[in-house]
Amino acid sequence: MKELIELIVKALVDHPEQVKVVEVEGERTSVVELSVAKEDLGKVIGKQGRTARALRTILTAASTKVKKRSVLEIIE
Repeated sequence: MKELIELIVKALVDHPEQVKVVEVEGERTSVVELSVAKEDLGKVIGKQGRTARALRTILTAASTKVKKRSVLEIIE
């Protein structure tokens, strides 16, 4: 899941070298923490949170396939 989010977000931002994705795995749930450059935060969130919602939808669909639950947290 970490690689999936990292690949998508690096394509969206102006500073892909500052994209940092950390995955904290639990028994049934994993938390994917995403941090980007301050200037790119708006691009990752999108208008009215649409881009962030789309990222969460993709993550949910991919994690359902492996029978786990994943949560995306965007860290400022």
